[in-house]
Amino acid sequence: MKQFIDEFHFDFAVLLTVLTLFTGAVWALDKWLLGPRRRAAQGPAEGAMDDDKPGAIVDFSRSFFPVILIVLLLRSFVAEPFRIPSGSMIPTLLIGDFILVDKFSYGLRMPVGYWKAVDFGEPKRGDVVVFRYPLDQSKDFIKRLVGLPGDRIEYRNKTLYINGEQQALEPDGVYPTPGHRAGGVVEKYTENLGGVRHPILINPSDPARDGYWIVPEGHYFMMGDNRDGSDDSRRWGFVPEHNLVGHAFFIWMSWDGVKKRPAFDRIGDGVN
Repeated sequence: MKQFIDEFHFDFAVLLTVLTLFTGAVWALDKWLLGPRRRAAQGPAEGAMDDDKPGAIVDFSRSFFPVILIVLLLRSFVAEPFRIPSGSMIPTLLIGDFILVDKFSYGLRMPVGYWKAVDFGEPKRGDVVVFRYPLDQSKDFIKRLVGLPGDRIEYRNKTLYINGEQQALEPDGVYPTPGHRAGGVVEKYTENLGGVRHPILINPSDPARDGYWIVPEGHYFMMGDNRDGSDDSRRWGFVPEHNLVGHAFFIWMSWDGVKKRPAFDRIGDGVN
């Protein structure tokens, strides 16, 4: 209960849950109690359904309860949309991408309280994961899962080591970053993260953020693909399993803020 109180914040999931409970209660009350009484009071000649005239709240609840319930179930247990607001996952995800996150790969969680109702599936190294920021539960972050419970993580000279094994890097040219002080480009690599190949960016002019961590049980170590432009586990620590929201898997929309139009070449891409 203390954890629930400490982590509680009002968001869209809470609003949907409250609306579902309210409209559902009104719908049930009208169906089995108020409706029969109202029709009985109208008498046999006026008791047909076409003549049933409930109040505005009952009418609203009867109309919207099924819709709100379906939205709540889909958003809580199937998939939830998110917008990418920062560049910490460039080049995998760009500012303006709109992604879908599946809500069942790591087990089903209740929309309020976040406790796990059904436990199946575990996060895997290399997954792109949305989670609640450990230092502020009202914020959602997205990073790549680098360290599993028990792993020894070392970041040294811009290279990642897991349990003492260097994660291979293959040069992949440069990546344009307009306005960046390092001449507008940074170096792009393909990292092999335990068999998961994905792009990362490294800015050789930025100081290295070296460190060594051992991931405790029930926690994960997260890093952004934009290694020198990401605020991640290297600064604020580990992500508790309880904070996981879901696995990002699909870009359903992307907005190019420079050209002021959809980035059609990114729409429909998977998140790898």
